[in-house]
Amino acid sequence: MRSLENMMGFPRILAIGLTLFALNLGGCALLPGAGPESWDVRNGQQDSESLQYALIRLTPDILDILSRNEPRLTSVFSDHSPPTEIRFGIGDIVGVTIFEAASGGLFIPEEAGVRPGNFITLPSQQVDSKGNISIPYAQPIRAAGRTQVEVQKSIVDALEARAIEPQVVVSLIEQRATLISVLGDVNAPNRFPVNHAGERVLDAIAQAGGPKFQGYEEWVVLERNGRRAVEPFGELIWESSTNIYLQPEDTIYLFHQPQTILAFGSTGNQGIFNFESWRMSLAEALGKASGLNDGAADASSVFLYRGETVEVARLLGVDVSKYQGPIIPVVYVLDLRNPAGWLLARKFDMRNKDVIYVPNSVTVEASKAMNFFRLAVGTVNDPIQAAVGVYALKAAAVKSASVLLVGGTTATAAP
Repeated sequence: MRSLENMMGFPRILAIGLTLFALNLGGCALLPGAGPESWDVRNGQQDSESLQYALIRLTPDILDILSRNEPRLTSVFSDHSPPTEIRFGIGDIVGVTIFEAASGGLFIPEEAGVRPGNFITLPSQQVDSKGNISIPYAQPIRAAGRTQVEVQKSIVDALEARAIEPQVVVSLIEQRATLISVLGDVNAPNRFPVNHAGERVLDAIAQAGGPKFQGYEEWVVLERNGRRAVEPFGELIWESSTNIYLQPEDTIYLFHQPQTILAFGSTGNQGIFNFESWRMSLAEALGKASGLNDGAADASSVFLYRGETVEVARLLGVDVSKYQGPIIPVVYVLDLRNPAGWLLARKFDMRNKDVIYVPNSVTVEASKAMNFFRLAVGTVNDPIQAAVGVYALKAAAVKSASVLLVGGTTATAAP
């Protein structure tokens, strides 16, 4: 009987040992789950070979830093004013008119009285591949990269020794070098000249027929002098400061890409959700994911995964020396058990491809451990209970046979 009791106690000991082993591993190895637990995320990535990340708690100060450093056209390009001057370029068509103070000079003959005025207009000409234009009785005049006034002065200087008090008017007949290009998802892709009054980004898009798709699903790329910036089309409309002036040779490209977020863990629904607007807050994103799972979510640990530039990460207080590359992986943590957390969630703007992850609460993990315990006990008990049953049956049979033998009534078979 002592051995039987030992056999009965063994499964409990084994089950307790397995449960403690599972809990010792933080529930990650043996217990099922949709992702890391809140304490794992807060402790940081301990594996030096894995991707490191910075953990940042959302506060009003953090929101203020993020709002002032949103990726916008204005943060990439500092020249927000219209072009102060238009310079000639190779391929431009230029017109030149030369005036003289009196007849009998280089261009105005003695019989100038029969002429309409004391000037001549040269045939329109193209700025050649060397950047020059031709003026009679003068060396080639440099035009490319120079303003209208600068070219006029060069021509006067070249002619003043031969003409009578020459004056020159240079005009841009056709602008071909300093154009603005609008390409991509617009109704009429086009190239057009920039003028002194200035063209804003939305003006250029309007001249190209406007975007083909819904504005909140369109992105605008502005490329200038090898630099590039991307911004939602809707932001150009609602944030007028981002609708900056264009410069000669700017290129605008529109492309269609619905903005999405990803939600995992203990949210009401998991998956990919469209913004369906040009801007969405964290509170709205949680609403699209049907909120938090009331029976499982750890509301004190709502995590948002995102990449921030080195400059922004440094402003957020991250030691960027530990990371490589221009983008720093950041995990923001928000406590929605705190009533003020929902106000922060309303002010936190989501970005395209942000990831929301809500871990399970501690009680859910404890319940998993208890279920694991019961499963372990039941699994180990089944074969032992069967063996104990067989042992009991055999013991009963032996005892019954012994009674019959002692009584002597059926010790031998009848003759």
